[in-house]
Amino acid sequence: MPAVPSSPMPVPVSDTGILDVLDRVPDPRARRGVRHRLAVILSIALAAVCAGARSFTAVAEWVHDAPADALERLGVEGRPPSESTIRRTLGRVDAAVLDQAIGVWAWLRSRVVDGRRVIAVDGKTLRGAKDAAGHLTHLLAALDQHSGVVLGQVEVGAKTNEIPLIVDLLDMLDLTDVVVTADALHCQRATAEHIVGRGGHYVFTVKDNQPQLRKRLKVLPWNDIPVSSTISGRGHGRRERRTIKATEVDAGLGFPHATQVLQVRRTVTRKSRKSVEVVYLITSMPMTAAAPAQVAAWIRGHWGIENRLHWVRDVTFDEDRSTVRTGNAPQVMATIRNTAVGILRLAGHTSIAAALRHHSRDPHRPIELLHTI
Repeated sequence: MPAVPSSPMPVPVSDTGILDVLDRVPDPRARRGVRHRLAVILSIALAAVCAGARSFTAVAEWVHDAPADALERLGVEGRPPSESTIRRTLGRVDAAVLDQAIGVWAWLRSRVVDGRRVIAVDGKTLRGAKDAAGHLTHLLAALDQHSGVVLGQVEVGAKTNEIPLIVDLLDMLDLTDVVVTADALHCQRATAEHIVGRGGHYVFTVKDNQPQLRKRLKVLPWNDIPVSSTISGRGHGRRERRTIKATEVDAGLGFPHATQVLQVRRTVTRKSRKSVEVVYLITSMPMTAAAPAQVAAWIRGHWGIENRLHWVRDVTFDEDRSTVRTGNAPQVMATIRNTAVGILRLAGHTSIAAALRHHSRDPHRPIELLHTI
């Protein structure tokens, strides 16, 4: 089971800055002998990651190279903390509390588009973070599709999987009028009931893990259903065409609250070779509330989490090669990376790699960023 917050966390108000949020995270250390407050160490780590730091060593090098006047703005008094202090302290932070606090802050900065928030849920394994038993850290995250900001994250323990943990993740969020997109793994009756019961809507991909449901979708009279929209594009040496058909369904489908089914036929042409993939989508939203093209756009946005979050963490931050593994440090550092990406996106940066280079050239820049977001 994932960690649950060990102490209550005050809910940030809309004008609370990220540094104020970090200041409210409980310090797990005994007060005696503490030289640097937890908020200071968290702020140092976040500023350093915004400047491109990928490890505790890089965080320590950044803070020791930064001028004193810049560090004063983060609350550093005297000599900056050492690498060992940063590593030990972050390894003891209650990762669930940190995720909850930053998630509330991020929620208040996410945007409602056309009257709705759309949240993509997806998991990621930290391939370099093995515990003593050899288990890899696996995290399940909720991403605001419009802003690209992570709204919440939970750890998936070695003895469980993502399916039951999605409920814990979504319970961090107000799902009223929210659309939750998820891949086929989460196309589960209990998950659908939970989302709708909380006032939200779902859009799931249906694959072979639900064989009976997929069979029922496959035999719907698709030949008699007109194409509702077609999307074409070019890129990476290929031509791609998506044709979308949709139909409304009743309770006879046998899946909770399902009201609309989509068939997305994806045709990819590379040179003279053509491949066709047919994907089925199921949603609790009728056509009167969500046109088929809109539902398909939400799923494309869901697939974009790979590029907007996982790819950035893997490639830009080299996360899969990170060997941070002590205590809660893997999840805490993943949260700090998520937060850095979110802050940079909220500041208007579209290329995270370029943003990191920009902030690495002047230590005052990431610190100023944390004071303005």
